[in-house]
Amino acid sequence: MLLPCLLTGCTATFTNLSARHQVRNPNNLYPVEVSLNSRQQSLRWESIQPFVMVGTESYPMRPTPLMTNRWEGLIPVGPQTNLVFYHYKFDFKYSAFGGPQNDSAASPEYKLQILEK
Repeated sequence: MLLPCLLTGCTATFTNLSARHQVRNPNNLYPVEVSLNSRQQSLRWESIQPFVMVGTESYPMRPTPLMTNRWEGLIPVGPQTNLVFYHYKFDFKYSAFGGPQNDSAASPEYKLQILEK
């Protein structure tokens, strides 16, 4: 299983590339970006489905152009909210005896503070 290795840091690392503070914008959508590095040789990179999680809501992410291990997405933050907590979740397949198996991994929690103009 990948998740126990993530907790000990032996297989994968997440790097949050997003700003910790962003100025409030009129559309209430804020960009986030993450990179994933893994030493798990059985991981099927083409199967990765990343999401950014805000509470129980999940928002799909898309690959960052010209990068193989980075994804970007948008999270909504209501006009009355100044602080939001989020984390990244990756669903993927890995090669195993008997065929591909499903797994997932989650990043630590991050926070985004919205600043007024």
